[in-house]
Amino acid sequence: MGIAIENVTKRFGKTCALEGVSCTFGENRIYGLLGNNGAGKTTLLNLITNRLYADEGSITVDGEDVRDRNSALETIFYIGEQNLYPEEMRVEKALRTTASFYPGFDLEYAFSLAERFKLNTRKKITSLSTGYASIFRLITALSTGAAYLLLDEPVLGLDATNRDLFYRTLLERYTAKPATIILSTHLIGEVAALLSDAVIIHNGRILRCAEVETLLESGYTVTGPAARVDDYVSGRKVLSSSTVGGIRTACIEGKMENSLPEGLEAGKLNLQDYFISLMKKSEE
Repeated sequence: MGIAIENVTKRFGKTCALEGVSCTFGENRIYGLLGNNGAGKTTLLNLITNRLYADEGSITVDGEDVRDRNSALETIFYIGEQNLYPEEMRVEKALRTTASFYPGFDLEYAFSLAERFKLNTRKKITSLSTGYASIFRLITALSTGAAYLLLDEPVLGLDATNRDLFYRTLLERYTAKPATIILSTHLIGEVAALLSDAVIIHNGRILRCAEVETLLESGYTVTGPAARVDDYVSGRKVLSSSTVGGIRTACIEGKMENSLPEGLEAGKLNLQDYFISLMKKSEE
């Protein structure tokens, strides 16, 4: 049934972190929760996991209200930057402890991932570098067997090699054991190929919530000499444009045309272009 969020508002004093937010995270899909820093991504995830309470609206998991309902939260595993384990606990002990709370936890898989990522399981969690602390949390999440994985800025501190390894491992895990995975991130270009759906949030409001394919079909790009691009886009709805060395690329709302004037090339929108265009449009 998934996670349903209906008209949720959350305030911190005079600051409205989320305002009238409604969206659904369906079963067995990979979502990108996309937004700039401060957009409200972490607040939303904390509300889903009952770490915060909404001032207005409702949140249900498989039809059950998350407020004061432990059974609704047993199917969710959430990771953020914060370490919730005792300071003296070592990685191996933390994995075994987590396994006692999640019946579906695959301890053998967890240790195999530790070897793959070269994580020393004998180390104390608090002694891990920022990157390896992230790796520890990711390994824990991927091993839980939870139906819903909420990953908040999951690649914090990871180098390019380990980020690539994580993305490949995530897809392997998803293929072998489908789940609803929510990736909250601002690294849109890196995760775009993983996502089936995108929830785009800006200043506490949901701007878009749809399949990635549907979003990208709403526009296209045109590239060529700046003057020719300017002539072409006249009278059309331009989402954004950029120029490098006299070559301009414009993102245009609408369906791609079958033919273009000489010297111009059309292309598909990518998710990062779409996101940037949407952010610029929302600031107008």
